[in-house]
Amino acid sequence: MLESFEAGFKAWLWPGFTAILAVAATYVVYRLALAVFRHFSGSRTVIRLFLDAAARALGVVFCLLTLAGSLAAAPPDLPLMAAIQQITTLLLILAITWAAVRLTSAIGEVIVALNPVLEGHWKRARKVETQTRFLVRALNILIVIIGLGAALMTFESVQHMGASLLASAGVGGLILGFAARPVLSNLLAGMQIALTQPFRIDDVLYVQGEWCWVEEVTATYVVLRVWDLRRLVVPLQWFIENPFQNWSRNTAELLGTVFIWVDYTMPVEPLRQEFTRLLNESGLWDGEFSSVQVTDSSDQAIQVRFLMSAANSSKNWDLRCAVREGMVTFIQEHYPAQLPRLRARVVEN
Repeated sequence: MLESFEAGFKAWLWPGFTAILAVAATYVVYRLALAVFRHFSGSRTVIRLFLDAAARALGVVFCLLTLAGSLAAAPPDLPLMAAIQQITTLLLILAITWAAVRLTSAIGEVIVALNPVLEGHWKRARKVETQTRFLVRALNILIVIIGLGAALMTFESVQHMGASLLASAGVGGLILGFAARPVLSNLLAGMQIALTQPFRIDDVLYVQGEWCWVEEVTATYVVLRVWDLRRLVVPLQWFIENPFQNWSRNTAELLGTVFIWVDYTMPVEPLRQEFTRLLNESGLWDGEFSSVQVTDSSDQAIQVRFLMSAANSSKNWDLRCAVREGMVTFIQEHYPAQLPRLRARVVEN
């Protein structure tokens, strides 16, 4: 056994040394070329973004290509040559898959960088970002599946199983499709959302009684940031099957309401004047719309609705709270007798 080991070591001494030297030289040349390119290129150019995203993966790919070439030039009768070549091919396929995923992700980053959120053009930028992230994630999943399939095909046992796998592909496909139905439905829902755009990144949604922003969109679910900084994770399929409110679908402007119940003896005109004063003094009102109307009545009181507009949902909420507090304070100070009251009559027998 020792003699066979020595014989194998001597046989591999020169080819192994040549292969290691070639790989080291390739790595050094690649790092030098990468440093020179980064020195003379801008930090935000398109090519630089691609290179920074896939630099490590491309380095591994070049080194493995050099190793594969060195092994191909070595004598084919070396001990363990077939196993080493298979491992090298397997690693090369995985490295190429890694580089392809990194480059695909860089495509998304480049598209988003080329479409920044500018004042007056936020809708188009968010639309592009949402579609890009959906498509990039779907493409990455496809690349990984193809890469893993190619890696498995390097094993002879898997290749020999090809005929039997094809024969049972119909039944197996049905079983796999049924088992993966939730995942596939979410992937298809993601494609549908990317194309139809019911919401975009940073849109304000009202979902399941929660006021939230679209923070992250993955291939199978959406992460919503609730107003109190909680995170609501919702599957993509839910948005296809259930109604939800989008408060920034076309524009971010919203109308807000404040309802106050007062007694029948309360005059409405002073309330209208105070409401106008509060809006004019507030920096949250956008000046577009305001209205005061009696919208309901009961046997004890009347309901007054104060309607106002604001630039976005956050300002609208703060404006509603400020108006509600101001109107309640006004009624308490100037018309305390006109607050809602319960009337009763004492009848003596």
